Amino acid sequence: MKILVGYDQSEASKAALQVALEHAEAFKAKVHIVQSLIQNRDLSREDIQRVETRMASLERTVKAKKVSCEVHTKVSAHTPGESLLEFAAENDITEIFIGVRRRSRVGKLLLGSNAQFIILKAACPVVAVK
Repeated sequence: MKILVGYDQSEASKAALQVALEHAEAFKAKVHIVQSLIQNRDLSREDIQRVETRMASLERTVKAKKVSCEVHTKVSAHTPGESLLEFAAENDITEIFIGVRRRSRVGKLLLGSNAQFIILKAACPVVAVK
C-alpha cells in the first residue's frame, strides 16, 4: 500500500499527515509526502531550498516513528491538485490524504479548490481531514 499526503505546512495538512501516519502504521504502508510549488518568476531557488530543507526535516521526524517515508518537492506550472494527481498516477498511489480548510462558497469559486479537484478527479480513495 502506498499513501500520498499533500503537504503545504498548513495546520490542515499537518492534521492530514497525522491521520495518514496512523493509517500507515496500521497497514504497514509507505508514505509519500509531497509539497507542490507553482513555478513562476517569483519562486526563487532559495525558496525551493527552504522547502526542501523543511521536507527533509519532516522525513527524519516521520522515519523516527518507524514509518516508511519519502518526501518530494514538486515544482511545476500545474496547480497543486494537478501535480498531486500526476504524482499519484506515476507512483501507483493507493490512497491520498489531504487537509481541507473551511472556505465560503464564494471563496471556493474565486480561489478554486485543490481539495475539491483531487476528490473529484482522483483514481483512488481520498481522505479529507479538517
